[in-house]
Amino acid sequence: MTLHADAVRVLTAWRAPDPHQDQLRQAFLRHLGDHANGTWRECVPGHITASTLVLDATGTRVLLTLHSKIKAWLQLGGHCERADRTLAEAALREATEESGIPGLAFHPDPVQLDRHAVRCHPEGSWHLDVQYVAYAPENARHAISDESDDLRWFPAANLPTPTDEAVRRLVTRATL
Repeated sequence: MTLHADAVRVLTAWRAPDPHQDQLRQAFLRHLGDHANGTWRECVPGHITASTLVLDATGTRVLLTLHSKIKAWLQLGGHCERADRTLAEAALREATEESGIPGLAFHPDPVQLDRHAVRCHPEGSWHLDVQYVAYAPENARHAISDESDDLRWFPAANLPTPTDEAVRRLVTRATL
């Protein structure tokens, strides 16, 4: 199975938590239907990305990265790579690389979708982000990657600024 086929499978099977999320799900599926390369960064109109909100073992703290380009606190994640066979694999790979934490307990079903404008191409583009959740092992130690200016644990009920509404919604959905 290709990553494109897996993305179609995941998004077709996923039960959206509300009508807005279902509209995004349908838009992501249309994108994949229109673009055979829709999972890759070179797809100029937009491309599927995979991210993970990492929670501590208690589920009360979230690990956020101060993204070096965006200068905001975000969940871990990014572009899919050619070696990724599934969206879940891409999301877990990104979370492990960007957190430095091995052995994350990864939930295989997405929590939410987010579509946001990015500058991957001079004319602009969109990230069609499929967002997952993982739990860090007890007493896990994180390490800042070169994609991040900082990496810290925050109480889920007290997120830092700047943090966008998509991250806040993701934290709310992940900690319910």
